[in-house]
Amino acid sequence: MLKLRVTITSIAAFIAATACLAITSQARAADIPTVPSAPELLWPAGAPLAQGDGDADKPTLQAYLPSDNVAGLRGGVVICPGGGYARLAMDHEGEQIARWLNAQGIAGFVLKYRLGQRYHHPAELLDAQRAMRLVRSRAAEWRIDPKRVGVIGFSAGGHLASTVGTHFDDGSAPATDPIDRLSCRPDFMMLIYPVITMTGTATHTGSRYNLLGPNPAPEVLEDLSNEKKVDATTPPTLIVYANDDPVNAENGVLFYLALKKAKVPAELHIYESGGHGYGLATGKSIPAADWPTRAQAWLMRHGISAPAK
Repeated sequence: MLKLRVTITSIAAFIAATACLAITSQARAADIPTVPSAPELLWPAGAPLAQGDGDADKPTLQAYLPSDNVAGLRGGVVICPGGGYARLAMDHEGEQIARWLNAQGIAGFVLKYRLGQRYHHPAELLDAQRAMRLVRSRAAEWRIDPKRVGVIGFSAGGHLASTVGTHFDDGSAPATDPIDRLSCRPDFMMLIYPVITMTGTATHTGSRYNLLGPNPAPEVLEDLSNEKKVDATTPPTLIVYANDDPVNAENGVLFYLALKKAKVPAELHIYESGGHGYGLATGKSIPAADWPTRAQAWLMRHGISAPAK
């Protein structure tokens, strides 16, 4: 039987305990042996739709690999930092997340994707899809299980992650680049205070403007309102918000209800408070600081943090 669970969390009496658990997990993440690579170009010969040859025109992926003292293949997660499609929070929604994943024996891959206002859709989606394919293409080298490659996204990065999870393909068999022959479908998604919809009152207008410009076509708005693109092939998903988040939690509710309707395993946590942009919430006495503990349990239940024999 599918497990579909929503928790609206009002736990003032337990804030201290859950914060302690989260801080302990985050402290381990800071200490875990990792092997970060140098960032590498997604397209060494130049990205599609590139408008120049500067740093802003070159999307990259940086691998953070846990120590190799556990036998078996590990899961991997492409990390999409937030920043309203205008900047990237590469530390607390990038490197720190990779190290937190490493603490669970999971490889993390921090994506530097192209940004508005220089770039609009579909450049960002192409970058994220390429990152998914690239990780699978290097699975043997990085000791990754290619069937356990997921995505985590924060804020606007959550919109990008949910776009990858609802706009994917199996790869192009006749492609000359072998990376393009691989699937870009995530095997699971973790969406942390994500932007989801591009229509209606819940829209985060700043992210929409940076991604799509001032006058997006109605059909594009519909296509990138990802709650409207969920079907039975959408990956299992964990969604996290705080009730006082300026990115309206209705974004996540709409996505969760679409997942439930499609019978996709889903879990939604809406905490009483926490605001927005807290990352791992290290050292923060807010209810939302509980999310890394919940996410760790979710990853264990779905077999992501356990090595594949």
